[in-house]
Amino acid sequence: MDSHCPDWDTAVIVSRVNQYYFTGTIQDAVLFIKKNRTIYYFTRRSYERALEESAYSSDGRIFRMESYRDAADTIGRKLGNLYIESEVMTCAVLNRLKRHFSFEKLGSLDRAVMKIRAIKSPYELSLMEEAGRRHHDFLLNTVPSLLSEGISEAEFVGRLYSEMMKKGHHGLTRFFMFQTEMGIGQVAFGESSLYPTAFDGPGGSYGMSAAVPLVGSYNRTLKKGDLVFVDIGFGMNGYHSDKTQVYIFGTEPSEEFIEEHRLCMRIQKAVAEQLKPGNIHSEIYRSVMESLTDRERKNLGGFGKRQVKFLGHGIGLQVDEYPVIAEGFDKPLTENMTLAIEPKKGITGLGTVGVEDTFVVTPDGGRCITGHCSDIITV
Repeated sequence: MDSHCPDWDTAVIVSRVNQYYFTGTIQDAVLFIKKNRTIYYFTRRSYERALEESAYSSDGRIFRMESYRDAADTIGRKLGNLYIESEVMTCAVLNRLKRHFSFEKLGSLDRAVMKIRAIKSPYELSLMEEAGRRHHDFLLNTVPSLLSEGISEAEFVGRLYSEMMKKGHHGLTRFFMFQTEMGIGQVAFGESSLYPTAFDGPGGSYGMSAAVPLVGSYNRTLKKGDLVFVDIGFGMNGYHSDKTQVYIFGTEPSEEFIEEHRLCMRIQKAVAEQLKPGNIHSEIYRSVMESLTDRERKNLGGFGKRQVKFLGHGIGLQVDEYPVIAEGFDKPLTENMTLAIEPKKGITGLGTVGVEDTFVVTPDGGRCITGHCSDIITV
């Protein structure tokens, strides 16, 4: 904050993920961080659990709160220049702050927080590496046994979730993008993976219905010759890995499938080789995209007009974190940033092929923590 927002006096954290990052617990609570490094954590529910889980319990920085008035009585009404999570704080919460506190200026701390979270500690890396190891094993050795002729997408997702929980998955997949909901990821059979969605990703899905345009369809069932697109996160103790594997059911992949899938494998390798400290996100994106022919770029990152404008994204406590391998991201990479690199291509009428793996930025290039990308697996 001193670097990015030098005029700040008070930072306020209300989102659950950032609460966890800064306090080690997730409660109905609000965290105040003052420029003099004083921290106050006010909890409605559960004060008892916050005391048990957060390291701040040892130095008396956790307080009970019935309303924001209690916080104002403790720390004073004047907050100076106030910085908030502008992407997630609601008008209702901001109005409560206005009712009980005074501040001179209102600013956003989102960028500062995301840049801190982008660089992973050894503890964070250890969790992501274990998630990645289990993720790779699950997609290669468990998923093929869960596919059977006639099963629906929805039933298949249910099988995936059950088996992931047995492998230690933490039970949900978190995103930063506003109002983005997802169970374990994007899973689709055949042409369903080309169907338009509101999610900003290369794949698609019919979903359950217009009311629940995700999970998977009860009506789309698996048949011989179908591509099976499985793009899922795997999480442990809050931290995620991201990986995609494509399968084909009951037959061998065609030459077109193989060619387009291996193009995506080559693109991933080209990006990963450049994941070194000091390299610029946008320059990596530009160098790889400019090396491709018009045919290779067609339907890369999606299908038709629904192509995403990135080749990779940060990942950690949320699946869509900073940085992004895309135009407009002109800062240098830093060692121990973690990114999911996901070149994928839609094939008209047939489905989506491609790969995704999670990498750590190192001086030698991206170190893959989700095994390695694989050819299409025949089931």
